[in-house]
Amino acid sequence: MAQPRRLVLASTSAYRKALLERLALAFVVAAPQVDERPLAGEAPADTALRLAALKAQSVRAAHRDALIIGSDQVATSAGRLLGKPGDHANAARQLRSLSGKSADFHTAVALLDAAGGRMQTEVVPCRVHFRQFDDARIETDDPTSLIGLPLIALSAMLERAGLSVI
Repeated sequence: MAQPRRLVLASTSAYRKALLERLALAFVVAAPQVDERPLAGEAPADTALRLAALKAQSVRAAHRDALIIGSDQVATSAGRLLGKPGDHANAARQLRSLSGKSADFHTAVALLDAAGGRMQTEVVPCRVHFRQFDDARIETDDPTSLIGLPLIALSAMLERAGLSVI
């Protein structure tokens, strides 16, 4: 019987780790070393996709036999990038600026077969419509993409790579 493939999450995000734990698969976490700045003129979805792939590739040398997951998210509203708020005060300011508006979250996931070099990638969009603070609506095929790791897309990628997901 073939040994199950080792699974590596190339992320230091506690949210992504918690999401991946929902799949009840054994995995290890590796910290990717990637410059996360967007390139000039790069579309938000392209930035997320490039960074997800780079994160997976950045830990490949240390995990040559593994399936490596990279993920990244870029958020925009009215054509401007929404960065990570960093603290509660900035988060509150950012939410106030979004009141009555929409934000688009471009969440990319990459699955790299380190042994063979094959990479699967997907961007899962999520649009959040904000009302006046007290309520919000979300439109997406995969609600976990908003948190930072689209589990539905990742599960399909893992299945295609030969790793059964329950």
